[in-house]
Amino acid sequence: MAAAGKLVYSFGRGKAEGRGDQKLLLGGKGAGLAEMTRIGLPVPAGFTITTTTCEAYLKSGGTWPRGLEAQVRDGVRELERLTKKKLGGAKDPLLVSVRSGAARSMPGMMETILNLGLNDESVEGLAKASGNRRFAFDSYRRFITMYGATARGIERHKFDAAFDMVKEEVTRLRLARRAEEPVLDTDVNAEELERLVGFLKNIYREATGEEFPQDPFDQLRGAINAVFNSWNAEKAVTYRRVENIADLNGTAVNVVQMVFGNMGDDSGTGVCFTRDPSTGERVFYGDLLINAQGEDVVAGIRTPVPLDRLRELMPEAYDQLEAVRVMLEVHYQDMQDLEFTIERGTLYMLQCRSGKRSPAATFKIAVDQATTGVVDAAAARRLVKKRYLPARYAKAASKPILTKAQAVQRITPTDIERLFYPIIDPAIARDALERQLLCEGINAVPGAAGGQVVFSAHEAERRAAGGTAVVLVRKETSPEDVGGMHAAAGILTATGGKTSHAAVVARGWGKCCIVGCAALNIDERARTVSVNGRTLREGDAITLDGTSGRVYEGSLPLVRPTAPPEFETLLSWCDDLRRLRVRTNADTPEDARRAVEFGAEGIGLCRTEHMFFATTERQLAIQEMIVAESGEQRVAALEKLLPYQREDFVGIFEAMNGRPVTIRLIDPPLHEFVPKSREQAEALARVTGLSADHILRRSEQLHEANPMLGHRGCRLCITYPEILDMQVRAIIEAALQCQRNGTPVAPEIMIPLTMDGKEMRLLAGRVREVAERVIASRAAEAASSNNGVLSTAHAAPSKKSGRGGRAGGLNYLVGTMIEVPRAALLADEVAASSDFFSFGTNDLTQMTMGLSRDDAGRFLPDYVDKDKAAVFPADPFQSLDAAGVGKLVELACRLGRQTRRDLKLGVCGEHGGDPDSIRFFHAVGLDYVSCSPFRVPVARLAAAQATLADRGGARASTSRSRAKDGGKKRAKPNTNKPRGRKPRGKKPSRAR
Repeated sequence: MAAAGKLVYSFGRGKAEGRGDQKLLLGGKGAGLAEMTRIGLPVPAGFTITTTTCEAYLKSGGTWPRGLEAQVRDGVRELERLTKKKLGGAKDPLLVSVRSGAARSMPGMMETILNLGLNDESVEGLAKASGNRRFAFDSYRRFITMYGATARGIERHKFDAAFDMVKEEVTRLRLARRAEEPVLDTDVNAEELERLVGFLKNIYREATGEEFPQDPFDQLRGAINAVFNSWNAEKAVTYRRVENIADLNGTAVNVVQMVFGNMGDDSGTGVCFTRDPSTGERVFYGDLLINAQGEDVVAGIRTPVPLDRLRELMPEAYDQLEAVRVMLEVHYQDMQDLEFTIERGTLYMLQCRSGKRSPAATFKIAVDQATTGVVDAAAARRLVKKRYLPARYAKAASKPILTKAQAVQRITPTDIERLFYPIIDPAIARDALERQLLCEGINAVPGAAGGQVVFSAHEAERRAAGGTAVVLVRKETSPEDVGGMHAAAGILTATGGKTSHAAVVARGWGKCCIVGCAALNIDERARTVSVNGRTLREGDAITLDGTSGRVYEGSLPLVRPTAPPEFETLLSWCDDLRRLRVRTNADTPEDARRAVEFGAEGIGLCRTEHMFFATTERQLAIQEMIVAESGEQRVAALEKLLPYQREDFVGIFEAMNGRPVTIRLIDPPLHEFVPKSREQAEALARVTGLSADHILRRSEQLHEANPMLGHRGCRLCITYPEILDMQVRAIIEAALQCQRNGTPVAPEIMIPLTMDGKEMRLLAGRVREVAERVIASRAAEAASSNNGVLSTAHAAPSKKSGRGGRAGGLNYLVGTMIEVPRAALLADEVAASSDFFSFGTNDLTQMTMGLSRDDAGRFLPDYVDKDKAAVFPADPFQSLDAAGVGKLVELACRLGRQTRRDLKLGVCGEHGGDPDSIRFFHAVGLDYVSCSPFRVPVARLAAAQATLADRGGARASTSRSRAKDGGKKRAKPNTNKPRGRKPRGKKPSRAR
């Protein structure tokens, strides 16, 4: 039994022991009631039992902690003093509600009991005091039903069946109503309700073996226990798991004086929002029921009317409620969700909390609160004149209540994600969805997608080219599937986790993806998939819900939310606040253009190997190079690839229009490109003149036991330098071509997988040698065409052009990808030949932690699960392992800048779009993060929030004050000036 402390906090008549900032202790509802009381709003008196009391109760196996009973009795006595009524008294009794209230909103997941204190004696007192016998017995039947179902676990349908029986067999006969006409709850009169109460008490007695409790404190004890126990109810546990609520251990219990909205036409109840939660518009929005209790609104027993009707029916109550609206939004600086009851013309506030809102409304509300007032000045003056609104609130309400920095802090990454993913039309009935449900997997990429089932990348491309939406269904995906993956509307795999190939690639495109769907039994030969007793054939339609991980049979209608103009306004404020630049990972001009639309300031990772799979001709050319028997044959094959690569780079440079573009040289091991089947080998044999057997033998020779640590990345360039030569030629030729056409360029050539300073020196030297040779050649051609006069775009290369390159007027950088731990440990040596580092945190995490990204999904959840090992706070492939991998990043930054003070530092792994990781990258001094196009807005937000946290939060406000006009941020092309030996008379530049 826990030691006694303060377990109960009272409130009422303008005074409260608790405060609004005590949500962890008093729960959201209790903290809200206390705060509303403190600022002078009309709140019924009551008390709150703390969340820690619930925790102690549950840990003790259901025993009240020491001191709780005494403090609850004291709370009841204080409540009786404030209300001048007695709980369960024979004359005008005090009745209370007993409601849950966790620190985080869990709507409908825990229990509520209303009208507690009614018994066979007090119901008569209530009837006399109210002058309404029907109201008294209607309240009693509600209490018996709620208490029996909640506190004693009696199936609710038994109570409902008794009520239906009275309506059908008694009320219908009295009213002589025809069978097709419904009998409403409100048609049942006082005498019939009194008979019903007797039936309900019999149900209670038969189910429990006890009479319905008549002692009010016994009722209260049972109700408090019921709310405590509801914390561990299955629906509550499931909700916390789904919402990732793992840091709370119990609910508060709020015992509050009952006020009644069902005492006549001058009474009512409602739920309202201080702004429209769907659009964010600055209008008072809500629903109202006249002559009803609060549960009627939630249960949908009657159809409510718009809140505006209250202005007509009870104008004084409406004005008072509007004043409350203004006070609470000013006080909490956020849109509020309010519950209220009007009892015989008197307004009472029952709850306030931050209101749930649509993605579009989230941005409109944040921007409006930072640019306009809560209400117009004239409306505020009117409420002051009527003495409903204190003058200090009127003054505050007519001006913005947030700074722009506070508005930025109000947005979460999830808010941004929800704006852009298509969703299954919410209008579809839930039971219709359940009938079409096929199976569930891991929700790798949220949103929704539908189309025809296909089982191969080739078929996906073929059908998509004809305008057919397809869903690519595979056991797993590989780089060879990238064309089909890109063509597909969605991706579904039987294996893999959130960091598998399918998930990572799909996330980069913002493409709906479900992985690890173990129920799928795929027969690629027969082109069928069996799932839970149903068989689908190629061409059958399915719909994926990547948000929930559910797969549905058939085509369901999808809708795509539209981003409001306030979205771009708020992100422009983020741009003014943040220090970190934000780039994107993009391999095609289309991806690059999309990323620029999302605000990307450059490309941090362009993967050249993805271009090799774009067409059959390209695949054959790279395969021809791999199976070549001599260096000359390899060069000949690479010459075929050169124009393709150059064309791709031209498109990307044009799309980026002067923004920096970091191009990674070839990275995957060669075996990923070679034919796997005899059919593929024979196709290549027809091109090369080699035998299919030779090609298959070569493919087998390239097989590696551990390819991630094998012959890949810069190691390929050491063995086959002609590959490096071709790619560098393509990059530089494309850059020069764009320059000739008037398009500014800023290429950055990145060497992957380096692990040693000497290795980097060799390869960086070759990159610069090839680049300057190409530039010199183009300059000579230009001089020849201009009668020997060099244009400024084709000036002769300088022998002292720096470690990057400024030859011929073309600025380019040469750097490396830090993804091998040894490279991080020797970063000072590697930096000697590097203009920049880009941390490839995907592979750096794998190699540092000894985890395979594709296989760890089978056991890694146990390492993260707080109920199991809890070794890691989060999946290290989704959020950077700051304790381990982060130390290597920090060390490499420090060592690298010891060698080169102006070394540019960035990150291009999956972590570049993760907000927690971005905070770390900001702290260690990186210059930029790079992420998939669809994560760019999230990264812009996270970078701004990291800056604000570093500066002490919203006090930083708008230090880069261009945010004050809310306009778009002007483009900032990176001129990419070289870093290296100082040109005479000049200081080295510090491009970021």
